[in-house]
Amino acid sequence: MAIKQTLTGPSSRQRFHLATRLSKAVKWADLFSHACAEKADPKTSLEATAYAAYMKGSYLVEREQHWDMALKNFESARVIYEELGKYGSVENQVLCRQRVEDEIDPNIRYCSYKMGHSNMDGAELLKLSVEDGPALDLLKAKLEAVLSEARSQQTASLTELEWLGRKFSVDNAKIRASIIKGQQLEKDLGESVATLPLEKRVNVFDKIFSAYQDARRHIREDMVSAGSSDGVKDNLNGLDKAVSCILLQQTMKRNQLLVTMYKNRISKQQQHPSKDEKGDKSVKPQELVRLYDLLIENLTDLIELVTSGRMQNDEETMYAAELAAKKIIFQAQRCFYLGHVHLAGAKYAQSYLLYKRAHDYSETGLREYQQLKTQPQGKASSEYEELIRELEKLLEECRVHSCLVHALGISEVSKTEFSLRSGVANIKLDSDNPSKKKASFLLERTDIYEAAVALLGSKNPPQIMQLPPAFQAVSCKPIVLDTAVNTIDFPSLDAHLKKEEKKKSFFGLWRS
Repeated sequence: MAIKQTLTGPSSRQRFHLATRLSKAVKWADLFSHACAEKADPKTSLEATAYAAYMKGSYLVEREQHWDMALKNFESARVIYEELGKYGSVENQVLCRQRVEDEIDPNIRYCSYKMGHSNMDGAELLKLSVEDGPALDLLKAKLEAVLSEARSQQTASLTELEWLGRKFSVDNAKIRASIIKGQQLEKDLGESVATLPLEKRVNVFDKIFSAYQDARRHIREDMVSAGSSDGVKDNLNGLDKAVSCILLQQTMKRNQLLVTMYKNRISKQQQHPSKDEKGDKSVKPQELVRLYDLLIENLTDLIELVTSGRMQNDEETMYAAELAAKKIIFQAQRCFYLGHVHLAGAKYAQSYLLYKRAHDYSETGLREYQQLKTQPQGKASSEYEELIRELEKLLEECRVHSCLVHALGISEVSKTEFSLRSGVANIKLDSDNPSKKKASFLLERTDIYEAAVALLGSKNPPQIMQLPPAFQAVSCKPIVLDTAVNTIDFPSLDAHLKKEEKKKSFFGLWRS
């Protein structure tokens, strides 16, 4: 059933062949359950009965016939698996519970929806369509067909698109269908915020991007085929601008969702540094810096699109001011996490300056939002209050980290001064004795004159250079046709290398 969703249509020969194989599998499962009822123990007989009921329900869903019988089979399979999940080993209980939650419950809800016994909305259908499971591919294909049918019924109601106080007529049916698909996905995603996990919400954004990209492609095709009518071209240009702005908005929402995911993982790593949760990769501050770079780039493009018109209305002016204030927040967050990156590399001076810059950006953003809060055309005061609280929290974190980095920098300087004092105090008059001099290579001390042969009293021959040379971490492209690169001191990459712990063997422990 995994390849059913990739088929071109219901009348294809391959689909008919797979349906025939599925019907044979139902017959063999029924025969297997009868054989187990006569020969096997009660537990195995119940498992075979549940499997046969599940296969029969799946076949009826594929045939789209007798939804009541399919629902009855799925419910009987669910009852059996729930009873089996109460007994036996822990592994068996987990498998039965997973079978019910991941495979049987979605099919029960879908059959109830087709029979009209369920009042599921678009958010519930979207949640079913993004669930993962080894046997949900057929159900996902059915759900996509149901969602597309519902959107096609709404296509006739969309005649114009409203964006920032401007209305653009939508005459092409393909453009209407794509815009309605994107709007419906946005609505369903907003309604399923409390029930859908973050990872699955990120996957829904791919469908939203695809819908609006199709709409923009159809708009630009109409722009090419449009004649010399200025009114049609102006309408299509405005529609293209509106759809491009919506696409950038959704891209920013997806990136902000990724930022939230990464921040949650970083907080978990800080709370439990020794525990690595299954499925969660370790997140570094560099990844958050990269995401904030993308957000700043998206905001810059969106501001350029909004302010590109000749005559701007009040809504466009207010929206551009809100975007400029939000850009300051992203810049402050970027500087803050870039300070974390330099702090991990023990660069306290750079980290301190970045925290101070993040503090300055936060103060500027706080003033901007307090000014926007007084504007009558602005958003609701609750949204501004939430952003102001976020900036105040960032201000406090910047103060704490700047004080911490300042203390670490002073302690590092004091350690350096102490090592210099101890080095000067340990200088002795007999340090020039060649027998006590540490052996080194001639290339490392070319400014000191020494004889070409070994000095008197030296047991080791003179060493010119190390062969083979020691391994060092270098940049990705060390060979560049630019002589200025030879005079630049690049930062060390030792902080990015993985440090392998030295494992002691049995003999090493015995010697110690």
